[in-house]
Amino acid sequence: MTGSSSAHNLPELSVSELSGALKRTVEEAFSRVRLRGEISQPKVAGSGHCYLRLKDETAVIDAIIWRGTMNKLSLRPEEGMEVIVTGKLTTYPGRSSYQIIVEDMELAGEGALLKLLEDRRRRLAAEGLFDPARKRRPPFLPQVIGVVTSPTGAVIRDILHRISDRFPRRVLVWPVKVQGEGAAEEIVRAIQGFNALPEGGAIPRPDVLIVARGGGSLEDLMAFNGEAVVRAAAESAIPLISAVGHETDVTLIDHAADLRAPTPTGAAEMAVPVRMELLAQVGETGSRMEGAVGRLLIDRAMRLEGLSRGLPDLDRLLADAVQRLDDRAERLAAAPHRLIEQRTLALGQMAARLRRPGELIDRKAQDLDRSALALRGAMIRLGDQAQRSLITLSDRLRPERITGRLEREGRSLEGLADRLAGWGRRDLDRRAERLAGLAARLESVSHHRVLERGYAVVRDEAGQVLTEAKGVIPGATLSLEFKDGLRRAIADGGEGAAASPIPQADPLPPSTPPAEGRRKSGTQKGRDKRQRDFLDDL
Repeated sequence: MTGSSSAHNLPELSVSELSGALKRTVEEAFSRVRLRGEISQPKVAGSGHCYLRLKDETAVIDAIIWRGTMNKLSLRPEEGMEVIVTGKLTTYPGRSSYQIIVEDMELAGEGALLKLLEDRRRRLAAEGLFDPARKRRPPFLPQVIGVVTSPTGAVIRDILHRISDRFPRRVLVWPVKVQGEGAAEEIVRAIQGFNALPEGGAIPRPDVLIVARGGGSLEDLMAFNGEAVVRAAAESAIPLISAVGHETDVTLIDHAADLRAPTPTGAAEMAVPVRMELLAQVGETGSRMEGAVGRLLIDRAMRLEGLSRGLPDLDRLLADAVQRLDDRAERLAAAPHRLIEQRTLALGQMAARLRRPGELIDRKAQDLDRSALALRGAMIRLGDQAQRSLITLSDRLRPERITGRLEREGRSLEGLADRLAGWGRRDLDRRAERLAGLAARLESVSHHRVLERGYAVVRDEAGQVLTEAKGVIPGATLSLEFKDGLRRAIADGGEGAAASPIPQADPLPPSTPPAEGRRKSGTQKGRDKRQRDFLDDL
């Protein structure tokens, strides 16, 4: 009694209330975590969100990368990639599961990434892309210099400053992203775009190209290790100088370029010869101004970030609804196909179990005809036998002594004949009513009702019902049952199979009337006994 009363004192919660409490508890306790694991089953939904799993030797956790975060990641999730993700834990009440919302992703250590780059370097080197014999030296004094780099970083400023300081030349800048998603594609388009410029056109064709960016981690420099970037550098008709990272940073584009500079500034020194070192004060003033603008931008960015913390997190508000919508969309797309397959299978099974109502009705009609013939034959034999018996008695007996007895027996015989005829008619009527009822019930569940609506039943040579087109062998003989009969068709694998009629089966022949020597019925035996008793009395 004590345990029961204490159980009733517990607060009663709905499923939604319990799920909400668990969601708040998990999000507050694990608001920011770092996980290391192997990516499994990455899938990008139609909404742009990426769903995947992180696993190790003994456990698996679901993960979600929202579309906005996907566009900012420097790595693209791939099957089997070992990564370290940063994010926050949450729950999905629709499946009673927990998951991590990924905000950042990086490779788990540089060892795996270095192995990947080394394998790629060996494969490209085997193709001859790094062969020193195919490399060229840039011109001593180029008229136009093409630069492929970020337009907002310090790299372009260093290159322009160094060229202007050493020997002013005309510089064409092709702005690109130097890290993150889409950076490799932009670099390839820039190299190919400079090579596509015609000589003597409105935009001058560069005499030398510089591909540059500042230092960074191995992940930051991955855009310059892409296979497409390396091939574009090797195929460039314009001499190309690679200046990616610091002196210790080595990327695959360095092997394919005609020259490698330790720094972007070193690339500018390789591109032009030394001139008077001028404009030092202008360069210093410009650097101070750029620093002031940078500090101002940093200050404004910090203030903007502080104000943004007070705004609600729209991704969190929409997270469950978006995930639930993706889940329902997948289930809705698959539901009609499963329902049609189930209904088609059930219909085929029911059609295979049913027999044709016409066959059952014909069989019952034949049984009824045989019974009627047997009854008529019995009545005829009974009348003939009675007539012969009367004739025999009339020959053997004197009319004056048996007239009264014969009249009584005749009336009895006529009554028996009337009763027998009435019984026969009633039995035939009962059998006909029962047969009509069975035929009506059979017709109500017959598949011919379905055939009347335009459908047909397809059977193979063995009489088995075919429910799928893939089970039909080209050249096989098929039986097509329509509402008004059968047709034969030859399967040819196309849409127009020729058909030929299949004749209906001949009805069963009526049963032969019973032989004259068949055993007499109990009524006939009784009538013969009464005749013998009558003769004995005489």
